[in-house]
Amino acid sequence: MTLKRLSSCLLELYATWLTVEENHRINKRSGAAMSAVYDVVGVGNAIVDVIKSVPDGFLIEHDIRKGGMTLIDQPRALQLSKLFGTDARFVAGGSGANTIAGVTSFGGKTGYIGKVAEDALGRYFRKAMEKVEIDFPTASLEKGPGTARCIIGVTPDGERSMNTYLGASTEFTDEDVDAEMIKQGKILYLEGYLFDKPEAKKAFVHAAEIAKAANRRVALTLSDSFCVDRHRESFQHLIRGHVDVLFANEAELLSLYETQDFNKAVQLLRKDAYAAAVTRSSKGSVVITPEEVISLPAEPVKKVVDATGAGDQYAAGFLFGYARNRRVRDCAKLGHIAAAEVISHYGPRPEVSYRQLAAKHGLL
Repeated sequence: MTLKRLSSCLLELYATWLTVEENHRINKRSGAAMSAVYDVVGVGNAIVDVIKSVPDGFLIEHDIRKGGMTLIDQPRALQLSKLFGTDARFVAGGSGANTIAGVTSFGGKTGYIGKVAEDALGRYFRKAMEKVEIDFPTASLEKGPGTARCIIGVTPDGERSMNTYLGASTEFTDEDVDAEMIKQGKILYLEGYLFDKPEAKKAFVHAAEIAKAANRRVALTLSDSFCVDRHRESFQHLIRGHVDVLFANEAELLSLYETQDFNKAVQLLRKDAYAAAVTRSSKGSVVITPEEVISLPAEPVKKVVDATGAGDQYAAGFLFGYARNRRVRDCAKLGHIAAAEVISHYGPRPEVSYRQLAAKHGLL
């Protein structure tokens, strides 16, 4: 055996040892059980997305804040729905549900917990989840507000401007938390948007406690910088006490620590979080572990058609890899592969099998 070949073999053995050690630390910290029915179980707002391409002038004319998420009431939702017209595209969505759909596309077994109404949009959402084989046992709301919807204007630069009517999702309570499903998942994935109502927030924390008691890992996405502004202290408490993996984009991270210095925010996060993945759009992502901070490049894309769901699908790839005990570098790579696919077309969910894309990159 040549010296070069020997060095290569030693490096491979070292990488394998690092992966085993990393997984051992994760399992020791979270006490994760060895067997599970699901790779990931998600908890979040069950929403139907209404998507349409619009010029920037449309946003200005109709007072729509560009590039973020604005909570709206039912009259505003009806107004915008009318403005979008019948040529808008309907897609089962919700940040957490989109991520779960992405994990499923990689070949993961998934479950989802969220609230829809017993109406046309609610039935549409349920059928969409069933179509991609996501277990969705949460009972529909019989009386009260209609199924939540997110009305999204996509401008020529691919940026999405979201107007969200939470509807039935605000009626989610701890009684809707499926304890058995959570116990059967390797990872519980929590959507930060769910923090916007006290009862839902209580259910959110209850779900995390169930997961921890069952020795399962807990992942959290901060969802939106304005969501962080509303719940900063609660998020910080949750991250320190319950979360194994945190997902955020750069704006959310800066909001969490009320700074404009990215490196400072990363160092503060290292003190609070066990592990984290921070997306930075075209700059790629930064993965934080107790041992190191790793910067990884984004997957190249010919044209950004619609940025909706990029962060959700990055989380999907990362979570799938994490559930399968892959190295964090590979987890991030899977995340970038998924994000690149979803921003190349309209809609927040995959149109090409992530499993096939991962196989092409030698990651399965």
